Amino acid sequence: MDKYKTLALNTVIFAVGSFGSKILLFFLTRLYTGNIISDNLNTKEMLEITANFLIPVFTFSIAEAVIRYGIDRAYDKRQVFSNAVVTELGGLVLLLLCTPLIGLFSFTDGFLALLIVYICTSSFRQLCAQFVRARGLLKLYSVDGILTALTLYLFNVIFISVLGMGVRGFMLSVICSDFCSGVFLCIVSGIPRFFSFRYVDKKLLRRMLAFSVPLIPTAVLWIFTGFADRFFIGIMQGPEGLVGKSAAGVYGAASKIPNLISMVSTIFFQAWNISAITENDSAGRNQFYQRIFGAYQSILCIAAAFLIALVQPLSNVLISNKLDTAYEAAFRYTPVLVVSVLLMCFNQFLSSIYTATQHTRNSFWTSLIAAGANLPLNLLMIPKWGVYGAIAATYISYLLCYIVRIVDARRYVPFRVNHLLFAANNVILLGMSTAIIKMPQRYVLYLVCGVGLILALNYEAIIVTAKKILKR
Repeated sequence: MDKYKTLALNTVIFAVGSFGSKILLFFLTRLYTGNIISDNLNTKEMLEITANFLIPVFTFSIAEAVIRYGIDRAYDKRQVFSNAVVTELGGLVLLLLCTPLIGLFSFTDGFLALLIVYICTSSFRQLCAQFVRARGLLKLYSVDGILTALTLYLFNVIFISVLGMGVRGFMLSVICSDFCSGVFLCIVSGIPRFFSFRYVDKKLLRRMLAFSVPLIPTAVLWIFTGFADRFFIGIMQGPEGLVGKSAAGVYGAASKIPNLISMVSTIFFQAWNISAITENDSAGRNQFYQRIFGAYQSILCIAAAFLIALVQPLSNVLISNKLDTAYEAAFRYTPVLVVSVLLMCFNQFLSSIYTATQHTRNSFWTSLIAAGANLPLNLLMIPKWGVYGAIAATYISYLLCYIVRIVDARRYVPFRVNHLLFAANNVILLGMSTAIIKMPQRYVLYLVCGVGLILALNYEAIIVTAKKILKR
């Protein structure tokens, strides 16, 4: 099948399995804000970020190697999976040994045991899901995504809404949902038959670790930026109402809406990652990247423009302020976060070049630039502008990473990029964001004009790529 149609078909498969389930999960934001006050929501956010921070560290990001080497037909899938299981088991033993150190963080008080189990079950589920994806069982992967979302929603309703367990209920919901998902994938796809200690291949294991270990700091650094924002908002002095645990909790709620952009990107990226690996040595690779990145950039910018324009009604639907009126300010924090997530999605696309060409060390040092910029910017800007300072710090750090990656990644895949279009899109989206924050007279007119300009600038790249797919 033609590479464009293969990418389109895989994207549709992932979309069918992911879109409905991810929309369902967004309504959990309303459930959380309706049942957990902003101070406790910050604790929930910190625990979730900590788990996501520690998973790649103690699993050595081996699930990423499962995708890279599981797709490649030159490697035995039994060896790939067995190597990954042994690696994760060793990493989780280290996790148990490090538990006292993790317990030094005050927000883990009363939640430490749940946090360790959360990390173990999430790692188990992630490995199973990535192996199913590497085997080409995309429909099963999508079905699992739907079932996982449904069980997560159900467990949240039971533990939080019905039993009133708050943050502890959230942790139990994720643990139960991930465990059910892992067991489901093992039974349906016959995963256990791919594992045996006799399949462990030391030479391949070293190669997999050489690929995945440089991705640990990459994953950690991206998560660190989100952790640093909430942490510094929670502890630093600054403008009244814009710092403290409550403000950090509201910031956490506001950050959920931009994830709608991330949702669209993730659906595409799951399919794109497969194409990037399989087409790495093909003829016409550079033109393929050029067309796909152009369409990808345009689609996400259009989605971002509509999301910013509709942020206030969306916030009213997704975020409840009945329990805590502090959540009323969330919609003003969202627009620039939308643009920041947009940049993160572009950075993710460029990281696929490092994955496909096996230059994962570059993924590390380019991510280090973002984290290295984010920390001093937070220290400088939060005391002056509170939450808005943290948001600006995130945007600037992601922009710096993009600038470095767009230069560096194209040394390996030299495709053309419309830099003027990128700059114009950013200026317009930031202008729309300012209109939401300041809310001047006729601000709705500014938003409508912004959406119109984004559509006018970006429709052509989408149409050209669509025609390319349909012709084939």
